[in-house]
Amino acid sequence: MNKKVLEELNNQINEELASAYIYLSMSAYFESLSLSGFGHWMRKQADEEIEHAMKIFSYINERGARVKLAEIKKPNFKWDNPLETMKAAYNHELHISKRINFLVDLAREQKDHATENFLQWFVEEQVEEEASADEIVQKLKMVGQTKPALMVLDRRLSKRK
Repeated sequence: MNKKVLEELNNQINEELASAYIYLSMSAYFESLSLSGFGHWMRKQADEEIEHAMKIFSYINERGARVKLAEIKKPNFKWDNPLETMKAAYNHELHISKRINFLVDLAREQKDHATENFLQWFVEEQVEEEASADEIVQKLKMVGQTKPALMVLDRRLSKRK
């Protein structure tokens, strides 16, 4: 496997695991507000990020290369309100999309067709990730801090599978 591509795939494992850590911190924040549906949604999001990291982990191993894990940065602990938290989640998904696009460009540049093909799943996944976080941001903008509306949204988010 190309060394540059391998290094960046290892970096992406760290990005995905750090994402899970961020979403777990957001889950804890929502739980502290008694918004357990939001907390549940974020725990599910964290689970997905771990799955993404493991998908890359397995791919590196399948290619006969070596996974190198790195330290995970401590996530933010405080947000001003649910809207700001979800905006942060959405912005983080935009960051991950840029990272995936960078990886695709690098794989093309290095003529690593197998990795470019592998990464197409992540390109598609990021469209869904961005849309799902943005949908919640838009709903929170509509309802503001109205408690009954927040509770309805919280109940809806608790049903995420």
